Order: sequence, then C-alpha cells, then structure tokens
Amino acid sequence: MAQPGRPNDAALLILTSLADGPKHGYALLKDIEAFAGKRLGPGTLYGGISRLEERGLIEALEPAGKTRPYRLTAAGREALTATLGELRRILAEASARLSVAPSSNPAGAPA
Repeated sequence: MAQPGRPNDAALLILTSLADGPKHGYALLKDIEAFAGKRLGPGTLYGGISRLEERGLIEALEPAGKTRPYRLTAAGREALTATLGELRRILAEASARLSVAPSSNPAGAPA
C-alpha cells in the first residue's frame, strides 16, 4: 500500500486533519494551518484530495449545503498509522545519532 511521505507532504497533512473526523475543504485548510503551520494552496489541497480519493484513503460524504466533507477510510487510517510508525522510527534514529554526534565544531569551521 502506498503511503504519504514527508511530514510536510499534503497527503500526510490531509490524512492527519481527517483523523479526528470529517471536514470540508476550507476546514481542512484552516486545521492544517493551525496544527502544522503550513498553508496549502487550493490547488495543492484539492489535488491531494483527488489523489487520496483515487487511492481509496479518503471518501467524499454527501454535500452539506455548498460544502462537501471528506473522511478517512479504513485504508486511510491504516496508511496514516503506518506512516506515523515510520516517522517515529526515523525520529528515534535521528535523535540517537544526534546524541552521539561530536559536540565540537567540525574541522575548519569557525568557532
């Protein structure tokens, strides 16, 4: 199963936003900006939504007035969980490597 990639990846941000319940496009934009400090453009957001729908990771719900909410599917929840596990492993490795890295300046670097 394909998974979203980088922590600032639009797919990962959309899946994370939908993890606590359905949202329409504008609510997704605002939520992502609030928790990630990243403002997605409409093309990035709706392109990401389309790709996630095609992959079966999210689904559109019945329109609520002029808005169309989206929600995670079971496959989307599994993909997000797997991605978070991978990110935790990478974070743990990076943290371990930083804690054993020499604390002095590299040779030739200004002090």
